[in-house]
Amino acid sequence: MPVKLFFTSVSSNLEIKKHQQKIEMILDSLKIPYENVDISQKEENKVEMRRIAGNPVALPPQICNGDIYCGDFKAFEEAVESEELHKFLKV
Repeated sequence: MPVKLFFTSVSSNLEIKKHQQKIEMILDSLKIPYENVDISQKEENKVEMRRIAGNPVALPPQICNGDIYCGDFKAFEEAVESEELHKFLKV
């Protein structure tokens, strides 16, 4: 199952943009394949992100592996710092 990064291409929130870029930069540098899912292009992408996250108000970025929820940016960052990113991503 591919890792999915739920993100938005339309946001005025600089913090969200920085978090999305950091996740992409780390995944790219570690050559971990992932699929970008833009929640601003299709309403069903946002619905799917929130369903998988189990949170009706979840904001991007959110990460999952298939239909298995991995976490948000904070959880991603903690996994990187504790050197448990592969375990976090379930890869």
